[in-house]
Amino acid sequence: MNRPNTQRSYATRIERVVAHMADRLDQPLTLEQLATVGHFSPYHFHRIYRGLMGETVADTQRRMRLHRAAVELVRGTRTLEAIAHRCGYGSSAAFNRAFAQSYGLPPGEFRRRQDASIPAPPCPDRTLDEDTTMYEVKITQLPSVSVAALRHHGAYHDIGRTFERLGAWAAGRGLSQSRSFGIYYDDPESKSENELLSDACVEAPSDLALEAPIRRATIEGGRYAVLVHVGPYAELERPYRWLFGEWLPSSGEEASDAPVIEEYLNDARMLPPTEWRTAICVPLRG
Repeated sequence: MNRPNTQRSYATRIERVVAHMADRLDQPLTLEQLATVGHFSPYHFHRIYRGLMGETVADTQRRMRLHRAAVELVRGTRTLEAIAHRCGYGSSAAFNRAFAQSYGLPPGEFRRRQDASIPAPPCPDRTLDEDTTMYEVKITQLPSVSVAALRHHGAYHDIGRTFERLGAWAAGRGLSQSRSFGIYYDDPESKSENELLSDACVEAPSDLALEAPIRRATIEGGRYAVLVHVGPYAELERPYRWLFGEWLPSSGEEASDAPVIEEYLNDARMLPPTEWRTAICVPLRG
């Protein structure tokens, strides 16, 4: 698929997802369902969506529900409490705050105006993002890697503690110099922190005996788009946004149905954060 066609395809598929949500504002839609609608891998759908739309799926749903609420306030007969409930707010106070933030007036006052013009809440302005950093991406064939993995539940920025546990285990087995990886199964802005899953991993011989909670895993080989970021791990969100929001839609490539891998190319314990090197590896369809 050539690059212009890929850009159009991504935009068309995201439009299909938005239309699907607009027709089902009262239904509990999962990210997996929306990924299927857009023919995206569920591992990467939300990052692509956020990169192209400049907001999360939840943000889009909230904007569309508030716009429907504005129409109902002017043209409908539902009570404020019923409209708030239909928008998904647990209380009228929460709805009032959200509505006033979007429309500049609390819903009761908005209804009394009876304004014939009902603009939708504005979409995020992506031009406000002043970060114009460009990154180098290489498409390469990576081999499979056998790893010992330790599951991490929670915020990705806290996975360092899980790596410390894994590092202590690895040192006791002569693996302290082995390659280390992180496997990230979600976009951190797609779920609450307690729902996020990831794995801290260290390369380990396939015949090495493992005991719970350490388990055997394989990082599958194949074609990957690889971006090497130099700097603190806290800055990784910027290259991620560029990779999924800019590079991937214009690359002529499609992400495959497998999670993002990070490989940590040097020892963060021995170097200042400005020198940490992280390879962000996105699996690509053959």
